[in-house]
Amino acid sequence: MLEKVALSFLKGMGPVRVNAAISKLAYPEDFFKLSIQDLKHLTGFTHLQLATMDRPNALISAEKELEACYKNGITALFFQDDAYPRRLRQCPDAPIVLYQKGKADLNARRIVALVGTRNFTEYGKEIVKDFVSDLKDLQPIIVSGLALGIDAIAHEACLKNGIITVGVLGNGLKDVFPIKNFSLAQKMMDNQGSLVSEYSLFSNPVRENFPVRNRIIAGLCDAVIVAESKERGGSLITAELANEYNRDVFAFPGSVKQKHSAGCNALIRQQKAHLISGAKDFLNIMGWDHFLPTTQKSMFLDLNLEEKNVLCHLKRHESLYLDELSFKCGISTAQLMGLLLTLQLKGGVLNMGGGKFTAL
Repeated sequence: MLEKVALSFLKGMGPVRVNAAISKLAYPEDFFKLSIQDLKHLTGFTHLQLATMDRPNALISAEKELEACYKNGITALFFQDDAYPRRLRQCPDAPIVLYQKGKADLNARRIVALVGTRNFTEYGKEIVKDFVSDLKDLQPIIVSGLALGIDAIAHEACLKNGIITVGVLGNGLKDVFPIKNFSLAQKMMDNQGSLVSEYSLFSNPVRENFPVRNRIIAGLCDAVIVAESKERGGSLITAELANEYNRDVFAFPGSVKQKHSAGCNALIRQQKAHLISGAKDFLNIMGWDHFLPTTQKSMFLDLNLEEKNVLCHLKRHESLYLDELSFKCGISTAQLMGLLLTLQLKGGVLNMGGGKFTAL
């Protein structure tokens, strides 16, 4: 892992250039094991460019980083790893290394970003709380930026409704910024959520980082919802990036006389976002409403506690193998097989073959 993390510390090398370079090598580690002459031949970089990257110091920095990760309970995810968020990997400028603190599954079945202004109104606060509450039966993971305002309200609403939530930071995960949200961040992680960042653990929050980190918010998700935004702001940057990444974008409309809704109204007017008035509109456009039909809701109420537990875990993932599901549910595979058979007969679970199951 040392060489993989070191790739993110090479001077003058962003994610796009690193990706292009290692695509020409047999293994990512070869970037540090081959001679400059061999790398020049394989990658097309000049001798001066390769020397300027300072490979030795990149390895030293990576070693310090991994040691700090271990001490702080943080995982470094390399972009070719299975655990790396697959949605984010599809983006051309995805970070080479993503740091994660917490247990959230960044490849969960449904992930939604909910963002908005720091200077919110009561209208914005209420639509966020109602929207999150109405999604609790679907149990998506909800991502935001852990900023003051709408972001914090979204994270807090998730905690209230038992929804896993992820905060994307513009600084290293060694510290929480803003400090006012330290307690909120801890509660998120205590409830199976996570904090993620592309920045070194030793990186301080600087203004330039926050617009850049918004691409991670957009890239992690299936869809981005802008709850309330002024004419300019980080939420609109996230929406623009989401459009570039071919994500669905949604916005709540507001009064034409209310400056806090100007950004949302502009997104809708420019056809860069779907207009929604609540979760029902969102689920319908995403095609997710059929996962919560009235018949299935009634069926869910007829399940016993063990069956509900199994189905709840499956709904949080696209699919799970029998042994994975057994571990998450805390029951034996023998007992689990009986429960899965019952759930299949009730129409709640599909056997995909090869010991893999998914919720319907």
